[in-house]
This record gives sequence, C-alpha cells and structure tokens, in this order.
Amino acid sequence: MDVVLGIDVGTSGTKTVAVSASGAVLGSATVGYEMHVPQAGWAEQNPEDWWRATHESVRQVMEGLAGNGMSVNVAGISFSGQMHGLVPLDAQGNVVRPSIIWCDVRTGSQAETLERNIGRETIIGWTENPPLPNFTVTKLLWMREHEPDLYAKIATVQLPKDYVRYRMTGRLAMEVTDASGTLMLDVAHRRWSEELCKAAGIPLEWLPELHEATDIVGQVTGYAAALMGVPEGTPVVAGAADQAAGAIGLGIIRPGVVSAVFGTSGVVLTAMDHPVRDPAGRLHTFCHTAQDRWYTMGVTQAAGGSLQWYGRRLADAERSVASQMGVDPYTLMMQEAVQAPAGSEGLVFLPYLMGERTPHLNPDARGAWLGLTWRHERQHLVRSVLEGVSFSLRDCWEIIAGLGAKADAWRVSGGGAQGRVWMEIFASVLGSAVETIGGAHGPAYGAAILAAQGVGILGKNAEAVSAWIPAGDVVQPNSKWIETYERLYPIFRSGYTATKALGEQLARM
Repeated sequence: MDVVLGIDVGTSGTKTVAVSASGAVLGSATVGYEMHVPQAGWAEQNPEDWWRATHESVRQVMEGLAGNGMSVNVAGISFSGQMHGLVPLDAQGNVVRPSIIWCDVRTGSQAETLERNIGRETIIGWTENPPLPNFTVTKLLWMREHEPDLYAKIATVQLPKDYVRYRMTGRLAMEVTDASGTLMLDVAHRRWSEELCKAAGIPLEWLPELHEATDIVGQVTGYAAALMGVPEGTPVVAGAADQAAGAIGLGIIRPGVVSAVFGTSGVVLTAMDHPVRDPAGRLHTFCHTAQDRWYTMGVTQAAGGSLQWYGRRLADAERSVASQMGVDPYTLMMQEAVQAPAGSEGLVFLPYLMGERTPHLNPDARGAWLGLTWRHERQHLVRSVLEGVSFSLRDCWEIIAGLGAKADAWRVSGGGAQGRVWMEIFASVLGSAVETIGGAHGPAYGAAILAAQGVGILGKNAEAVSAWIPAGDVVQPNSKWIETYERLYPIFRSGYTATKALGEQLARM
C-alpha cells in the first residue's frame, strides 16, 4: 500500500501522519518539546529538538503501521511548520544559536526601525505586508545589533520546517509560502525582494533557493532513513507554512471558500487568484500552495483563548461539576450560553486579552466587558465571550471582503468549532451557513496532501483535493438572532474606539 507522510513542526511538538492514496489517515504520532523563555517576552527553541521529534514520530508511525499488519511503501514525505522562526546556520550547516521563534516579541524596536528608515508603505509595496516583530528579518536585525559575533558566522538562513528537511535530505531550500513570513519575499512575484534585503542590509546569498510547495527538493539520506525507519531515497516534497498547509487540508484552495479557524487565536483566511494588498497593513497576504494562488488572512489574537481564559479564571463551579460528572467543563459552559438570549441582554465582550492584530494592530488593546448590570449572570458572561470573538472574526472578514473577496462557502475548524452553539452564533453574526470540518490532524494532513501532489498520487486541482476531505456538518444561522447581531455589531466596533486610549494608558502602568 502506498502511503505519504505529513510532518508538522509545531510550537509544542512535531506531529507525523501516514495517509493512504485515498486520503485515509492510517496512523499518527506526536513528540513534544519545550519552548524556552530566557527573558520576559523572549521565546526560543532548540532546532535539534525539532529533528529529534521528527525522526522519533516518524519511527513511531512506521512501527505502528507494521504492528497493525500493514505493509506500506512510503511514496513521499512533506512538511508543515511554524512560521517566522529564525534558524541561522554557519558555513558548515551548524546552528549558530537557538531559534528565535514566531511568538518572540523582543524585536519590536527593530520593526520600528525598519518602518522609520524605509517607510511602511514602501515595505508593503515590496512585500505585501507591514513590518511586524513576528517576521524573520527583524530577528536577523536583532542578532546584528545584540550578537554581532554570532551574526558574523551566518552563512544561510532557514525556517523551522526547512531546517528539519535539511537534516532529512542534506539539501538547503525554502519554499514560497513560508518565505512569505520572513518579510524578505516579494510575495506578488514569488521571489526574494532584493529591494528589502538591500535596504535592511541582509545579504541575498544567505537566502536559499526558492521552490513551490509541491516541488520535490531532495531524498531521504541513509543516515535519516536509519533513524526514521523509511527507505533511503524516499522523495521529500518542499511543504508549506502551517497556515497554508492547514488551509489546503480544509480545501481552502480556490477563491470563494473562506476558512475560520477557532484555535487559541482565530484566523479568517481565503484563497485568491492574485495578491491582495491592504494599504493599511491590517491583513497578511502570503503565497499559497499552488503557483497561481495567494491567500489573505486576518488574525484575532484571543479567539478560543478568550474562552480558555474565562474557563480558567471564572468557571470554578463548572469545572467542579464537570469533574463530578466526568464531562468536559466547556460542555457545561456551552449549555449555559444557550440559556442566555442573543445579545446577552446588552452585554458586549471585547476579546483583546492579548492585544489585537486584525484590524487594530495594537499590542496595547485591552479586553473589556461593556454594559455589565446587576442582572447579568454566568450564562450572559460566557455567551458574550462567544459573541465578542465572533464579532472580532467578522471584523477580519469585513476587511478582506472590502478588498474584493467573496464568500460562497464558509468552513470552520479548530477546538472552538466543536461547540454547536458557538457556531450557530458565528453563522448568525455572518448571516451565512458554516460547515464544520473536523481537521483533527490539522496542518500535518495538509502536508500529506502536498506530499501526495508532489509525487503524483493526487491531482493539484480543487476537485482532487476535495475528494480527500470528508464533508462536515452544516450549521445554519438562527433567523431570530440575526437582527440582534446586526444591531450589536456596530456597538462592538465602537467599543474599541471608546476604550483605546484607556487601554494604552493602562498598558503603560
């Protein structure tokens, strides 16, 4: 039996899935690792941990298949990975320092310097994106300023999954979906931006050869094959950034199909047949996994994270009862939310617990409940959280739609999408039906799709990919709620404006 392996190099662990030629997941394994925080606001990982977790998770999957009596041929391997992380290598291919990963915020001053010296509009014109601390180039500038001896050793730059692929194949490469998150890519033309690199002082020779996501870029070496338990010479396909891989794993590959992911953060994403530029820089536009596709996305920092915060801080009673009943406390919270009316009797929640990206780009934005009265009880509080996050995700979509995108169909996934009442609220806020997609294997499954496409098992058109993705449940908007949410949405939006200055003053205290 032919199988492909999809490997997702995530922040908390690496996950490998084995997928058959018909799209069925035959086995999976995850191996975890730590994130190190040397100082407040810093976040680093050891690239060797990613490689160890990769070969161990692959071996576990292969041993599991064999233990179940399956005789398989690994036809191809591909990757998904956390974006933006800097992996600097010296001339011998050794890691110069631990990786500064995506959630590290030490580089705020470097992002500000780029904007001041080059200009925000100029940078967006070159790369389709504004200068933010997340992007890889700011991490290089931080090294140049604070670790000049280590910076002088750099010979090439890799991203997390690309480094793991290098360890597997011995070949240095990068692909355009992940390179989009470096702020060194001319996203519109899918090539390195000579203008940005020259202006920032980054040598172009540090940047590896670029590929498309489905290109075969190497083969498994004998050394890696022995560690993983797969044949030497197995083709290795370039892969994609986690957002792009996750999108193709949900079938978000043609314009008109829109994804909303309810993870700790929330992402609204749609594919486009041309690069879309938001002059204000509120959105990200990156290369997608097909050569004639890009994707545009907005991000709510605390989507499921808002409900997690509520559950940890304010739901002691629900957790206690859930423990006694042997159920998930979030199930009880959803039952409470059903008891409150749409609009939570005039209670509005602003989900800016971690600042906000889209549409405000304000790390000092602060969360709030507006309209609290003596009447409000737990069910109003929890429902208002679900409503506030839904409004925030609609904020993302309104900007994308304003740039010309259409929504013929909505697909929702992530942990929050498993709550039926939340999805009914979201559908009612949108005024559109949404289809819940399991997505249990997330970007790793998208990586398996890319492996299958790269080795010719699966076609690259939308119809072929759709055949691999099972249909989900369709949740219709509640006609009784739509009018209430249409009246409440402008109030939600004005809530940020009304509290912006207060939030920034409090952030400085």
